[in-house]
Amino acid sequence: MVISLKRIYEEPNVNDGYRILVDRLWPRGLSKEKAKVDEWMKEVAPSNSLRKAFHSGDLSWEDFEKQYIEELENQHDTLRALVIRAKSEKVTLLYSSKNNEQNNATVLKEYVERMSMK
Repeated sequence: MVISLKRIYEEPNVNDGYRILVDRLWPRGLSKEKAKVDEWMKEVAPSNSLRKAFHSGDLSWEDFEKQYIEELENQHDTLRALVIRAKSEKVTLLYSSKNNEQNNATVLKEYVERMSMK
């Protein structure tokens, strides 16, 4: 299984494989043509209330991770399809956050990798 992470504002590359945007909102200033997204899985993005609480500083990173994982527990059917795809081809999860280490895509990647081992 190969899942990569990439900021959506970086240039698309053939090595990205299947490109999935995992944000609830479409990235500002980026056309769909330029983004070259194969799929937009906004249903697996953090809820609006969780996203807003984290970005406003009301939630720590640890609390965000915990609550986001709780939300992902309700997305098993959608995530199962992602696991199947990632087992057969390279998948790149795209996110818009400027923080490359603490964002929803990093949590989602780890969650999906754990799911694939079950």
